[in-house]
Amino acid sequence: MADKIHADGEIVTGRVKWFDSIKGFGFVTCDTVSGDILLHANVLRNFGQSSVSDGSQIRMRIVETHRGHQATEILDVEAAPPEDHGHAEGDLPFDHSLEGGPLQPARVKWFDRAKGFGFANVFGDSEDVFIHIEVLRRSALADLQPGEAVAIRVAEGERGRLATQVSVWESAYSADGSSEPSSD
Repeated sequence: MADKIHADGEIVTGRVKWFDSIKGFGFVTCDTVSGDILLHANVLRNFGQSSVSDGSQIRMRIVETHRGHQATEILDVEAAPPEDHGHAEGDLPFDHSLEGGPLQPARVKWFDRAKGFGFANVFGDSEDVFIHIEVLRRSALADLQPGEAVAIRVAEGERGRLATQVSVWESAYSADGSSEPSSD
């Protein structure tokens, strides 16, 4: 839906149709805009994310070009509800009652989107932390890159340490240094 119009673009809210971080772009649909809205990876990076999961709600500034509508700025991203991912609760390899501790700074060791999982290491700790793709989806992310700085909540599961939340580093910590995600 259109929120308001500015001289430098219209602010709309839509849903991510698909986004491919390898290709560097994707598309968003919006009830008030005809056709798909192009979302380029650079616009998403300026927001502080390298990927976004399909079905996520996204508030953005758009402009109309000779090739159609295009996002110029991301204002907010909200993860898609779990039912939008096509996964049943029982399909997840972890207990949903696990919340994990406080957000901790970590670095992605590797993540394979096709396999649906990867690992990260909390700074100062060499023990691997398992990251399932569903945790990324719940965090409005679609992929992680080796070496990427993230903030994660870690819980002890039946098979070891696992992430219960993953946030991009830039948006995980507020400017005042608190350990809770920024609400900006």
